[in-house]
Amino acid sequence: MKSIQVVKALAALAQESRLAVYRLLVTRGPEGLSAGVIGTRLGIAPATLSFHFKELANAGLVTALTQGRYVIYSANLDLMNELLGFLTENCCGGNPCSPVAACKPSRAMKKQPVKAGS
Repeated sequence: MKSIQVVKALAALAQESRLAVYRLLVTRGPEGLSAGVIGTRLGIAPATLSFHFKELANAGLVTALTQGRYVIYSANLDLMNELLGFLTENCCGGNPCSPVAACKPSRAMKKQPVKAGS
């Protein structure tokens, strides 16, 4: 992964609403969600949500699929896995982490609710 791609992805996620959208989409996997459902769940107005989708798509973090009159968005998990790999490739000085738990997120991080401001 090139550094410019990493910067683009991290910049897209460095905004509360976009981070909430991405985190919500991750919970749905490849099935994704429609823009209307995302907006309702996160309390984001359609025009604002459209702007956030554009930023996330420009960074390659989400994909959009038209199904009839709906656009279904899903998280690009392959790109996120590449991003995480790039960020952690030198974890523990390039040596295998021992124990493996050293690189796992804390419980506090796992339990944070998905919320967004507008």
